[in-house]
Amino acid sequence: MDHFLYRDGILHAEDVAIPDIAATVGTPFYVYSTATLTRHYRLFTEALSPLPHLVCFAIKSLSNIAVLKTLGDLGAGMDVVSGGEYRRALAAGVPGERIVFSGVGKTREEMRLALTGGIRQFNVESEPELRALSEVASSLGATAPITIRVNPDVDAKTHEKIATGKKENKFGIPIARASAVYAEAARLPGLKVIGIDVHIGSQLTDLAPFEQAYLKVADLTRQLRAEGHSITRLDLGGGLGIPYERSNSAPPLPTDYGALIKRTVGDLGCEIEIEPGRLISGNAGILVASVIYVKNGEDRDFLILDAAMNDLIRPSMYGAHHDIVPVREAAPGLEAQEFDVVGPVCETGDTFAKGRPLTPVAEGDLVAFRSAGAYGAVMASEYNTRPLIPEVLVHGDHFAVIRTRPTFDEMLNRDTIPEWL
Repeated sequence: MDHFLYRDGILHAEDVAIPDIAATVGTPFYVYSTATLTRHYRLFTEALSPLPHLVCFAIKSLSNIAVLKTLGDLGAGMDVVSGGEYRRALAAGVPGERIVFSGVGKTREEMRLALTGGIRQFNVESEPELRALSEVASSLGATAPITIRVNPDVDAKTHEKIATGKKENKFGIPIARASAVYAEAARLPGLKVIGIDVHIGSQLTDLAPFEQAYLKVADLTRQLRAEGHSITRLDLGGGLGIPYERSNSAPPLPTDYGALIKRTVGDLGCEIEIEPGRLISGNAGILVASVIYVKNGEDRDFLILDAAMNDLIRPSMYGAHHDIVPVREAAPGLEAQEFDVVGPVCETGDTFAKGRPLTPVAEGDLVAFRSAGAYGAVMASEYNTRPLIPEVLVHGDHFAVIRTRPTFDEMLNRDTIPEWL
């Protein structure tokens, strides 16, 4: 469910008409719904109750500080994968004890940043990282709380670029080596083992891979405890999918996911952490664009928009589907027409959809890409010297620009001409 609905034939974000935002900020732009963010976060907290738990929002899915503060004020933790994301979490007012540091390539500088600024835990992904963290923590006279990410070799049955739990993926240590790695962690100074971490991928639409992974984690928990380790926290990752195509069957609900967690690891007496990103932010945002031209080709028609692959790269990068709808609702009975929906970037890859049935629109009309809140703005670039587009947050009948569109002067002034030129 989201809060982007038609009222009197006009698409609204909560109680704000999309054309009103467009008139203020211009197109293209992203707009997010506070009500949807709040609802989706609370679905997870309710699904895990009464287990002790923390829902850590995966910042990589949507990193605007206003969004992070919205969720942090509700009690959410934050899952970060870089020093920059760590700084964003702190800037949003989230305390260090609610920040989890994940990622395969943490640098010593990032480790120092988190140890001095406060951290809930590091999810360690390799033996070299384990040793580096021990050295950094010892040099600071600190103790780093850690989980170790295990790779359970489970096929998440998702897109190959976002699958993370198979043995050929770069993430975590093979679960068969866990005993030896935990033993090394226990010997190293400056580290405190507190739990286990696992994450098998993103946009999962079936609970079976989760069940396979979590049963392996449950067995590992019992084994490590028998070997003398104190396992008090299980970080189970994120990855639950969202319905990008409204016509398809819906993925499992957070309530189903929560029931699975209780069934597989709920008897271990551990605090549970999960790291959802897409399911909280995906349907909480849309991308709004204007039609530049309707172009009639030889064997197809093109809808050319002012949004491009640099604004929303998911279709080009993953072959991802986003429902595209007119901001002004089509008249009943109006026959749909097939379009290739494209942007103005000078690449054939700048294509959002091919042969997409859409009700006819004209130059200047607004269209909206649904389910664009996750991995939209965060993956945007200035390719073709196109400015990053604004982000807008709606709360009831109010909206605020939470990231402005840079001017061309601001973009150009970041470049420096060397003195010999």
